Amino acid sequence: MIKWGAIISQSETQLIEIARKCRVDIVEMIHKAGAGHPGGSLSAIDFIVGLYGTEFRFNIENPNWEDRDRFIMSKGHASPAVYSMLHQLGVISKSDIDSFRTLGSICQGHVDMKWTAGVDFSAGSLGMGLSFGLGCALAARMDSSQRNIWVMIGDGETQEGQIWEAAMAANFHKVGNLNVVIDRNRIQNDDFMEVQMEIGDIGEKFRSFGWKVLEIDGHNMTEIIDSINEASNNQNEPYAIVAHTIKGKGVSFMENNPSFHGKAPSDDELIIALEELS
Repeated sequence: MIKWGAIISQSETQLIEIARKCRVDIVEMIHKAGAGHPGGSLSAIDFIVGLYGTEFRFNIENPNWEDRDRFIMSKGHASPAVYSMLHQLGVISKSDIDSFRTLGSICQGHVDMKWTAGVDFSAGSLGMGLSFGLGCALAARMDSSQRNIWVMIGDGETQEGQIWEAAMAANFHKVGNLNVVIDRNRIQNDDFMEVQMEIGDIGEKFRSFGWKVLEIDGHNMTEIIDSINEASNNQNEPYAIVAHTIKGKGVSFMENNPSFHGKAPSDDELIIALEELS
């Protein structure tokens, strides 16, 4: 079990190993459920591990600690990534993730703060998480709290107008404890974004809204940690980290494959995936 504080002392190599274990959790729980969203969970997991392994203030013995940092998974269908991290931290058990998407499980298809310890946002319709995160950031300011707010959104999700309302408001209110991570894997529900509705230079869009922007390789742990450290230690302006990722990262037949946005691996595909992740 990794306790809060202990994970911070893990080396970069150890964090990469935690991410590998999370990937195993992701493909196994989705296979067992026969449904779920592997592609965007696998693209997001490296950043999530890097976040919990560096600056993120979280106490596994008290997941509802009021002064904790907040992680808001706005693209809530990537719940397996969140559950796998919480499992590796010891907040939820193997039996919990094995019950993914079953009636009464604490691991529902979309993250839900009413069901799962360590989850800070109940997701459903896309586009709401950044507004929610803005509210959390403003509340922290009113409480004179040092907590940082982290919101992960999908790049397809930036097609939602509410994202830009929140981005405009965050700049206006100079909310420096708000950070957004864009999982830029370039695939959304049905196809590649260039086919569906390309968003263009997402970094420049956030810059035009007054945000400080960093662009990183979302699978390079060094770049991930450096970006998190910079954003966490600069409270003067909101940060947008554009994490360029590969949908389905780590499993060859899922990588850059739109069909695995929301499809479980078959029995034979699970064997291949686990061999590749071993």
